[in-house]
Amino acid sequence: MAIGTPGAPAPTTAAAPDQTKKKIRRAVYAGGVGNFVEQFDYGLYGYMAPMLASSFFPGGNSAAAVMSTYAVLAVACVFRPLGGTLVGRWGDRVGRKKALLWTIILMGVSTALIGALPTYQQVGFLAPLLLVVIRTFQGMISGGEYVGAVAFIVEWAKPHQRAYYTSYASNSCFLGILGGAGVAALVSSVFEQPTLESWGWRIPFLAVLPLSLVGLWLRSRIEETPEFMRETEGGTKVVKAPVREALREQWRPILVFCGASIMLAILSYTWVTYYPEYLTSELGLSRSQALLSNLISVAVLMPLLPLAGKLSDRIGRKPMLITGAVACIVLVPLAFAIGNQGTFAAAVGSQLVYIIPEFFLTGIVTTCSAELFATRTRFSASAIAYNSSFSVFMGITPFVAALLVSQFGSIYAVWAYLAAAAVLALIVITVFMKETYRSELGANKFA
Repeated sequence: MAIGTPGAPAPTTAAAPDQTKKKIRRAVYAGGVGNFVEQFDYGLYGYMAPMLASSFFPGGNSAAAVMSTYAVLAVACVFRPLGGTLVGRWGDRVGRKKALLWTIILMGVSTALIGALPTYQQVGFLAPLLLVVIRTFQGMISGGEYVGAVAFIVEWAKPHQRAYYTSYASNSCFLGILGGAGVAALVSSVFEQPTLESWGWRIPFLAVLPLSLVGLWLRSRIEETPEFMRETEGGTKVVKAPVREALREQWRPILVFCGASIMLAILSYTWVTYYPEYLTSELGLSRSQALLSNLISVAVLMPLLPLAGKLSDRIGRKPMLITGAVACIVLVPLAFAIGNQGTFAAAVGSQLVYIIPEFFLTGIVTTCSAELFATRTRFSASAIAYNSSFSVFMGITPFVAALLVSQFGSIYAVWAYLAAAAVLALIVITVFMKETYRSELGANKFA
């Protein structure tokens, strides 16, 4: 065997895969940090809903005030398709990196502004109005953040490892939710209730601004995706009207993604935003117990998601999604039955059952949000699809769940809501969806 001399090609060839892997890891970090910031805010908003309700809405009816707080979240999410489309158009024209640099700093600023808003006691109805305006702006920016980060990671990933690497984008979201829950629990335990309701709740929202600056630094250090550069010839031949082209040429995968993803939005945001409130208000657990049970289930799911990604890279996207839809129908009522025993152990056990369908759906739906669409219009098409379905139902689910339980007096009404979406998803996935796990990224899968 010949021994290479210094400067020979062999060491360079050996080093190339390591360099590529390093770039992919950096792309995952850069993409995921924005997801973390977005979901930290979203989780924090959900967990702090009772404190926000007392600060921004009239007193007298605490249940109505909490539902009003959830309604603000729902209204903001209605505007996500518009914002996502605008950011997506920009990302297809100037590149993923430039768009994502702006989204993370704007999200950080808008979240910090919530922590600085005057209360209802100080300025009256101007307080909830300002909250709605800021949440709406934030929703518009967030509408482009997540899909852009996913496209960024998928376009950097190796073809046979796309779901594996994208699982870390999903994990960054759960890490953000975990962080939001942890900080909410910490603040709730450190401050007495009057102090917490007066000004203590502001601290976590203000802390998001330095987090976003860290994300800005990470994103500034990574290159544009090789897939985007290849398909646009170095950014010189981009689509002039990516939104129009996406709607004209990729309306089929847009509708398929919408039909397949609604169930995950309902599943996830019932779990991470409404269920802790249900455990507290309906089953009598303390707020710290409810949040801790949620933290435990999120922490258990996170290391499982890369395994789900590897499994999907081996067997495909459709088998995972079908299994997850069936699990939504069969296992979620079992989870609710366990939780209704009203103990802390039951709350933990119910959510450990609940995360089984999450295992099969979370990272796979995320991967499909990029794989279903052609590269030249991926940002725009995925923004339209994701925000027209997932984001809208993500925003309205806590409100709808609270309304259903209030009207029917049972958490199983929420399961019926989820089961209807799961049945729709089963039909769409089995009949209309094409397998994408071995497809080329550049082409339109439904042409």
